[in-house]
Amino acid sequence: MIDLYSAATPNGHKASIALEELGLPYELHALELSTNVQKEPWFLAINPNGRIPAIVDRAEDNFAVFESGAILIYLAEKTGQLMPTDAKGRSRVIQWLMFQMGGVGPMMGQANAFYRYFPEKIQPAIDRYQGESRRLFTVLDGQLKDHEYLAGDYSIADIAHFAWVRTAPWSGVSTEGLPHLQRWLAQIEQRPAVQKGVQMPPYKRDLTRNVDDAEALISEVRGMIETGQSKQK
Repeated sequence: MIDLYSAATPNGHKASIALEELGLPYELHALELSTNVQKEPWFLAINPNGRIPAIVDRAEDNFAVFESGAILIYLAEKTGQLMPTDAKGRSRVIQWLMFQMGGVGPMMGQANAFYRYFPEKIQPAIDRYQGESRRLFTVLDGQLKDHEYLAGDYSIADIAHFAWVRTAPWSGVSTEGLPHLQRWLAQIEQRPAVQKGVQMPPYKRDLTRNVDDAEALISEVRGMIETGQSKQK
């Protein structure tokens, strides 16, 4: 049994999708991030960085793993699935996984911050991060032009990217004009394990649509900041 500590975020859903795809038994512990529970000592003992997701593998002497990419690699290697075992095949998957970890995730995260969360609109920052996210999408589209999946067979690289790219409308980034990326998104979205994984836990709002819910988000983020400040006093 694996304990999954997570929340409704793209990084969190990477882990839950992988667990569903692999058919591993797990128990979801959904954390309410606005309460700063992820900064409490018991959780910092699991993840010193105080972020989700994190897992604890009970079958391996309660071995803890944090960082979503590391979790994906651990689960793939534990089961021998979703990543080739030969050196070149494994490298291809990890290359694309690192592309997500170092590029798509951070850029979309910053696009979210400036497009949705900040109380004032800093247009150069919005343009910068939306533009870079779109550029990275064109790289994915180019790879998918001649490949069904990013690194050969369906793998943890696809899971990592899907969890983020599916929320592109929330970042204000379009996938229009990228037919191969759109085909890939639709194809993965049909997988039963993916459909269940993105509900573990479910989003409070639909991040696959570009809706104007900025005020609600600003209030939510301010509440998280105020809670954190009060706990530090």
